[in-house]
Amino acid sequence: MNTLKLRSQLEKFFIEDIGEQDITTDLIFADETKGEIVFLAKDKGIFCGEEVIKTGFQLLNNEISTRVFVKDGQAINYGDKLAQVSGKIADLLKGERVILNLVQRMSGIATLTRKTVETLDSGHTKICDTRKTTPGLRMLEKYAVRCGGGFNHRYGLYDGVMIKDNHISFAGSISKAVEAVRKKAGHMVKVEVEVESEDQVLEAVNAGADVIMFDNRTPDEIKELIQLVPATIITEASGGIQLANIADYRDTDVDYISLGYLTHSYKALDISVKVQWNKGDE
Repeated sequence: MNTLKLRSQLEKFFIEDIGEQDITTDLIFADETKGEIVFLAKDKGIFCGEEVIKTGFQLLNNEISTRVFVKDGQAINYGDKLAQVSGKIADLLKGERVILNLVQRMSGIATLTRKTVETLDSGHTKICDTRKTTPGLRMLEKYAVRCGGGFNHRYGLYDGVMIKDNHISFAGSISKAVEAVRKKAGHMVKVEVEVESEDQVLEAVNAGADVIMFDNRTPDEIKELIQLVPATIITEASGGIQLANIADYRDTDVDYISLGYLTHSYKALDISVKVQWNKGDE
């Protein structure tokens, strides 16, 4: 995860939440009173967000001390102490909600990804995400997928060619679309083509696609279509695949299955922040 980008995003999130000031906290804790809070797991799952905790509180006050007791991608259980943060109470209270929101969501994605990988239970096919992410959170959500044992598809429109049905319709054919790309794109750019039929698979192969994605095809249909694809071309399946039916795709022999639900239909993992001690009470 890019540290500079993380700091930049966290700054924006804090500005959105704090605004000019935290009225409640600033009125109650105007002094330098210090305290300590702990992050506690209230459910089992996969933890993700170590750097969010460390970087987030450091942005608010570099004198804040943070200790994270688990690593990203590590399994956690109910009651586990995940992190301990001590420093000026006002700063702890101003940062806890934004940081907790992110850690809960990232851990939820990592948990769902791990469950998906285990349900597929394939020694060949890899699970990957899509661009169906929350605006502003793509870097964090895709990082969480990796922590859960998945892989990342392209990050945006800028880092990979993916010729979809609407591109094909506007261009006139798969061949024309691929040809237009090949004339202008450099040799480092891979070209993926979305297909739905035997004719489209053959056209994509002959056009020189690097990746062929079977869109909204059943497992049986994929097993037939994949026979038309040379071993040198990467294959992918997407569309209509959910946790409930992903095991049906175990024997399709595709290289990747891309899943939008990993980042748009996850449940945030239940984590709470509790006061450990207040130095003002000593």
